[in-house]
Amino acid sequence: MDLINATNMLAGYTMGMKPDGRELLVVAVKGTFDFPKPGEQVKLSAQQVPLVEADTFTGEPGYSAPMYEVDYAPIKHKCDVLLNGSAYAPQGNPTDRVQVGLKLGNWMKTFIVTGDRQWQSGLTTSPGNPSQFTVMPISYDKAFGGLDNFHEDKEKHTAYMLNPVGKGYHSNLSSSLVDETPMPNTEAVNQPITQPEGAYQPMAFGPVGRGWSSRLKHAGTYDQDWIDNTFPFLPTDFKEAYYQAAPDDQQITYPKGGEEVVIVNLTPEGRTAFNLPVIDVPVVFFRKKGERHETQAVIDTVVIEPDKRIFTLTWRACLPLKKNIFEIPQILAGKKSRAWWRARELGKTYYPSMA
Repeated sequence: MDLINATNMLAGYTMGMKPDGRELLVVAVKGTFDFPKPGEQVKLSAQQVPLVEADTFTGEPGYSAPMYEVDYAPIKHKCDVLLNGSAYAPQGNPTDRVQVGLKLGNWMKTFIVTGDRQWQSGLTTSPGNPSQFTVMPISYDKAFGGLDNFHEDKEKHTAYMLNPVGKGYHSNLSSSLVDETPMPNTEAVNQPITQPEGAYQPMAFGPVGRGWSSRLKHAGTYDQDWIDNTFPFLPTDFKEAYYQAAPDDQQITYPKGGEEVVIVNLTPEGRTAFNLPVIDVPVVFFRKKGERHETQAVIDTVVIEPDKRIFTLTWRACLPLKKNIFEIPQILAGKKSRAWWRARELGKTYYPSMA
């Protein structure tokens, strides 16, 4: 397989599978862009972030928050909007809470970030006062959830499967088990966290774990019937929504480019705004007998990293295969000149210096 990358970005390909067992050839193109200075246009970064080939986490895999998910998802029917960053106190003045926000086009998400705090247990359990901060990292490690493994009886251990790596969740409410244990640093704007056993939506901007309940529901059923009748293919109740890394409220229609991005209290300056670049990424799949399939890759992943002053866009195109990968000897990602196309049609080698 020959992948010709004419995008000035990074590109790669992989194989995927439809739920019906049909194989897909998937091309991912990833560009890294610097935050522009006021009045300037977004430009490609001098250092391009590689395509992610394995999920990465803030700490130990499975026990910490996902940070980056592999870039080779077979397909995404929506665009994941993700952000890895920190909350900043306005004007650098210490505060015990701040509202942060992310806006892309017509979509927006906001929530509250607080300083460190603990549950206070007596006759009842209530939130303690948050400490002050100037910078507070945001991730699902800091959001409501976690494991309740404090009880001496392991049969009573539970997990908050919307976010098993978070903190603040307790199902066993004995004062000795809850008192002075950490509370989450994030909460919804109109739903303050007041009870350790509450059913709260974890608040963060990062990816959702593959095994968490909000995502696992799309994975399908892997039982004896699947082993006997469907294996090695995906179960019949598998949904491709499983490939979306973002929580439901961070999945949007594919951006076209040009949409305004606004982030609030996620940078030291308080408000940062820029527009997504407008870049066409055509992908051409060449078949053995001279046929070709032309498609337009779509932006299905946006990752914003305010602390690094960069963001990445991932374009994806996929082609259902008739038989196998060998029917596609070459792929072109990006645009080539007329001279290149002419040379290819004539079966000649194209030399740019002679064009």
